[in-house]
Amino acid sequence: MLSVNELEDRLIDLAFAEDIGDGDHTTLCCIPEDAMGKSHLLIKEEGILAGVEVAKEVFRRFDPTMKVEVLMGDGSHVKVGDIAMIVTGKIRSLLQTERLMLNIMQRMSGIATMTHKYVEKLEGTHTHVLDTRKTTPGLRMLEKQAVKIGGGMNHRIGLFDMILLKDNHVDFSGGIENAIDRCHQYLKDKGLDLKIEIEVRNFDELQRVLDHGGVNRIMLDNFSVEDTKKAVDLIGGKYETESSGGITIDTLRDYAEAGVDFISVGALTHSVKGLDMSFKAC
Repeated sequence: MLSVNELEDRLIDLAFAEDIGDGDHTTLCCIPEDAMGKSHLLIKEEGILAGVEVAKEVFRRFDPTMKVEVLMGDGSHVKVGDIAMIVTGKIRSLLQTERLMLNIMQRMSGIATMTHKYVEKLEGTHTHVLDTRKTTPGLRMLEKQAVKIGGGMNHRIGLFDMILLKDNHVDFSGGIENAIDRCHQYLKDKGLDLKIEIEVRNFDELQRVLDHGGVNRIMLDNFSVEDTKKAVDLIGGKYETESSGGITIDTLRDYAEAGVDFISVGALTHSVKGLDMSFKAC
């Protein structure tokens, strides 16, 4: 399995390949090879900055001679008019890295900003906001990194680092008990030590999980706030609890006050607007 750094390197290489192709002919035709310049990253919208470290790697991989002066790092609260970084180097390099750097930073900053808004809503509760696997294919590592920068928590990176028995797994397995038992046998056979979470859709399924046991966390899927509180009381702290399904920033606090440990929100990554910024000569 590839490491986070290896995945990031592949992403950057692929992004340059699709953007530059056989050459940035616009830049190559009008900018002398030895011309030097300087550009700054101008913030045009208030939010949480994310992607600075990835941007530095974009510049380094394209042209190691580029010099990056970071004025505001990942997690900084930025406002209109802030200068987040200044980059000095060959003008050709500045122009050819501009769009990739902006695409990454705008996307990551948008996610971090959205996550921060959700985290603020949970202030004073013990509940944490989680991301999901509803990410842009190929960009998951960066998007989940942005969630953490915004103050959220990663649920799981992929299908490999946690067991999550959802409704289809349960139905195809012939029921909750079968699904849990097969899960434990599989982990034993493979010598794996992974946490087990199971999704329940109603109180009947919840009671079956409580009677059977063998999990670490119970996901309450599409429960109302009132039913969530009842479910949390039934579970009684025996297992971690998570709410999921149709929860918005307006209802988030209500679910937290119902007592769940975690709330998973697909909107942190699947429908986020990028934070506005530009990379201008200075």
